[in-house]
Amino acid sequence: MNQLKLRNRRAKIVATLGPACETEKTIEELFLAGVDVFRLNFSHGSQEDHIQKVKIVRKLEKKHNRYICILGDLQGPKFRVGKFTNVKEQLKKNQEFTFDQNKQDGDSKRVYLPHKEIFKSISVGQRLLVNDGKVRLRVKSKSPNSIKCVVTDGGEISNNKGLNIPDTKLDLKIITPKDKKDLQLAIKLDVDWIALSFIQTTKDLLTAKKLIPSKFKVMVKVEKPSAMEEIESITENCDGIMVARGDLGVETNPEDVPIHQRTMVAACRKFGRPCIVATQMLESMIDSPTPTRAEASDVATAVFQGVDAVMLSAESAAGNYPKEAVEMMDKIIKRVESDSKYLANIQNYNLDHTKTSTEAIATAALEVASIAGCNCIATFSQSGRSILRVARMRPDVTLIGLTTNTKVARQNALTWGTFMDVVDEISSSTEMVDRACRVAKNRKILKNGEKIIITAGVPFGKVGTTNTLRIAKIIADKKLT
Repeated sequence: MNQLKLRNRRAKIVATLGPACETEKTIEELFLAGVDVFRLNFSHGSQEDHIQKVKIVRKLEKKHNRYICILGDLQGPKFRVGKFTNVKEQLKKNQEFTFDQNKQDGDSKRVYLPHKEIFKSISVGQRLLVNDGKVRLRVKSKSPNSIKCVVTDGGEISNNKGLNIPDTKLDLKIITPKDKKDLQLAIKLDVDWIALSFIQTTKDLLTAKKLIPSKFKVMVKVEKPSAMEEIESITENCDGIMVARGDLGVETNPEDVPIHQRTMVAACRKFGRPCIVATQMLESMIDSPTPTRAEASDVATAVFQGVDAVMLSAESAAGNYPKEAVEMMDKIIKRVESDSKYLANIQNYNLDHTKTSTEAIATAALEVASIAGCNCIATFSQSGRSILRVARMRPDVTLIGLTTNTKVARQNALTWGTFMDVVDEISSSTEMVDRACRVAKNRKILKNGEKIIITAGVPFGKVGTTNTLRIAKIIADKKLT
């Protein structure tokens, strides 16, 4: 069995699997290049494709003795226009165009819109955006079966192009029939995180969570401006946030997206939730072996903000340079984290502290590590929550998360700065210290003579009992000094 060296960085890399990385060889190349989390995009690919990719990832996990996180991303209620007689049409500025319930192929004047909920919710004066916002229309009048619009920005409209409605909250089934099938597959495949698309409200989130077994972590993709109105509540009630800048950038003003990103990162820090910044991070590397300077700066900005992870989409899924894209992202992260002001910047948050023993121990661990000159904090956790409380403070030491639960280990492979390992159950303080020291030494995280902070809960093995902190020194026989 190979034992992969620790990644010399704290922010994690998420890569989307797709046609460009279907074989075991190519997926292993991405993993070795730096991927910590693999994303299955259920908007594309067959169920068999996803099954085979999960098998490969789990095989690599065993081969390299490293826990790998898998994120299953549900498509959500994606709106698309119908088909055109001529496949595509060119819409001109100021012309009229109608979306209706007529199933006949469209032309330059109208097209079928197979989404009745839009006809119910849309109002005069609101916008409809087609083809990632390249074509923009404004509602002139409406009836139960038609929406008459004026084209404000012309361009090409073609078969089944995506449609965005940014100005209204739609009465949607947040889990579509397709999502239900994909969710069943995700559960069968035992992925670690499930991402929900186009969440608009906390109510949407809570409704969707009822369908997801509690052992899975739920990630909310923020793509609707309406979600920003409830972002703190949404963040508090989910397990993680993805800043899904693709659709969000279509539905809101481009200049607002960086502000929304910063707001979401701050909310995640407040509640101790992992945050992923995603979409178009190294877009030019789909066709080029190097990114633009702006793209490199974009990744760097997210890392400087203290995000848990940055994500590759089409760059890894369908690009010509998937391995190079991962390597470039790895280089950018490492360069940012080597900056002398990086940690000071992301530690400069006024974090609200909950009045719990877990929070108190996490806070104390950082203080003690600094005073006692410890190089590592090891946290035993059954649920992963204690690990998140330590990580959210962004300490300047290596973090080890120790758990008896393989699922928790995989899920927290996404967490900032954290190396996860699975250990046997412990029943005493002596075992706690010995186990933590063995992992730190065997994984080459610490050397003889270096000190480690260890936190855990007594009684051992019980969720939510973190109340113990110890200092130990690594010695040759790996026992407590």
